Amino acid sequence: MTTHWKQFLLALTFVSAAIPVFSQIKGIDPTLLGKATAGDAESECRVGQIYAKGDRVGQDLTQAAAWYIKAADQGFAQAQYELGLLTQLGQGVSQSDAQAAAWFRKAADQGLAAAQVSLGGLYDHGQGVKQDSAQAAGWYRKAALQGNAVAQFNLGSYYELGNGVPQDYTQAADLYLRAAKQGNASAQFNLGLLYDNGTGVAQDLTQAALWYNKAADQGVARAQYNLGSMFAQGQGVPQSYAEAYYWLSLAASTWNGARQQQAAQARDTVAARLSPGELLSAQERTQKWLAAHQK
Repeated sequence: MTTHWKQFLLALTFVSAAIPVFSQIKGIDPTLLGKATAGDAESECRVGQIYAKGDRVGQDLTQAAAWYIKAADQGFAQAQYELGLLTQLGQGVSQSDAQAAAWFRKAADQGLAAAQVSLGGLYDHGQGVKQDSAQAAGWYRKAALQGNAVAQFNLGSYYELGNGVPQDYTQAADLYLRAAKQGNASAQFNLGLLYDNGTGVAQDLTQAALWYNKAADQGVARAQYNLGSMFAQGQGVPQSYAEAYYWLSLAASTWNGARQQQAAQARDTVAARLSPGELLSAQERTQKWLAAHQK
């Protein structure tokens, strides 16, 4: 079983918008607003974030960008990053991957991990910059060393694939573990795969099931399917057709197309092994999970 999921932060040019005068802005703490109006970069950034989130004021991404620009022009890293996010998405400003990359670079050079991940993502996909896997890996590494889970997962994927770095399954497993411990579902799933296949780590089906379970709880359909299959066969976990039905049913509810059919067939095979009461209980449990997670 092999799959590689990458998750990259959507990274996000420029706008000229009038900053409202002090008396026109309601819902923002006067002290914060006073500092921002006086040119304090951190306060300018915080006001921008208030407008971006629509927190206490109506959401206004153009005003958010205007405040971010004031702080970014003073070299405030968080504002540079926030402005990069808006720029990549074309929200409140003109869309430009190249300008987004420029803002991310300014923040990344100051050590902001989120900006390093976003800049790495642009290099990975060749958006706004020339595609360069080695550059992407370099920026992911900087963020991973700061404990950023997305960067750890992305760099782990690079090591697993030998993309931009020499292939090294042991390094991949170590990075996946670091991200998985922080709750990164894709890392949990990929780490489960490595344990399942004995790649980069000693094969350990109990560990595989443990990490599949963590990813499955977060809605990763492939993890739900693999975990259900392990319960059906009693591999790494005690055999339980009820548990197998539950996880396979969740996978069938999440997937589409051929994979959905595959999961549904496995679920129905397991269902034949259950008593009517056991089947009803497993179905109710499945519906309860779906109701809680598909809102």
